[in-house]
Amino acid sequence: MCSMASDRAPTSLLADFRARGLVHDATAGLEERLAANPSISGYIGFDPTGTSLHVGHLLGIMALRRLQLHGGRPIALVGGGTGMIGDPSGRSSERRLLSAEELASNRAAIGAQLARLVDFEGPRGALLLDNLAWLGELGLIDFLRDTGKHLTVGYMLAKDSVKARLESGLSYTEFSYMLLQSFDFLMLRRLHGVELQMGGSDQWGNITAGTELIRRVDGAGVTSPLAFGLCYPLLLTKSGDKFGKTADGAIWLDPAQTSPYAFHQFWM
Repeated sequence: MCSMASDRAPTSLLADFRARGLVHDATAGLEERLAANPSISGYIGFDPTGTSLHVGHLLGIMALRRLQLHGGRPIALVGGGTGMIGDPSGRSSERRLLSAEELASNRAAIGAQLARLVDFEGPRGALLLDNLAWLGELGLIDFLRDTGKHLTVGYMLAKDSVKARLESGLSYTEFSYMLLQSFDFLMLRRLHGVELQMGGSDQWGNITAGTELIRRVDGAGVTSPLAFGLCYPLLLTKSGDKFGKTADGAIWLDPAQTSPYAFHQFWM
C-alpha cells in the first residue's frame, strides 16, 4: 500500500505538474477550479490490450499518484468496452480486436499493477473502474440519439487523432472511439463526480471532445466549465515515436516480461 502522508506536496497540483514537466496543455478554468478546492476527482483511461502496462504508462500513473497526494481522488478506467474498439490516436494502423476473455484477463493484471503504485484505500482511495459497465448495456439507437447528435462530423474530423489517419484509412469502428470516450467522461461525472480527465498529448482531441459533450448535455444555464482536461507529454522513443508495447524494445512493468535488471538498464 502506498503511503499518503509522508510525501504530500505543499504546492498546488498544477504547479507541481509544471515543475515536473507534466503539463502539455490544459483546458480553460482548471487553475481556478483547483484553487477553489484541490479535492477533485480525475481519471485516466488504460486500454487493456496487454497483460502488463509499460513505461509509456508511467507518466499517467504518476499523474494519478500526484493528484492523490494533492487531495484529489484518482480513478483508473480500464477500457473493457472501448478496448473492443481501439483508439486511433497515435496509431498508423487499426488495432487487433480482442475477445471479452482476453480483455477480462488483461484488466485483472493491470489492476494488480496499479494497486502497487496508487493507494486504493481510505475515503480518497483510488477507484478501478471498467467502462464495459455502462458501454456494455448501451443501445445503439439510444447512443446515436442522445450522444452522437451533440458532436458534429466536422468537429470530429478537425481533431488531429482523426486527421492523421484519414489518408491511411480509418474505419467507422475507430472513428466512433472519440464519441465513446466522451461518453465515458460524461458517465464518470454523473456516477462518481469526476471533473478532470488526464492523458497523454495524443489524447487532447478525445479529452476536449468529452468536456464539450458534458457542456452540451449537462451545461444548460451554466456559465463556468463543468469538466476539465489536462495533458502531459508523451514518453517517446529515440526515433520520436510514441513509446508503446509495439515499439522496439518495449519495457514492461511486469518483471516476468522485463527483468528488474533490464528495467534498470533502460533508465540508465
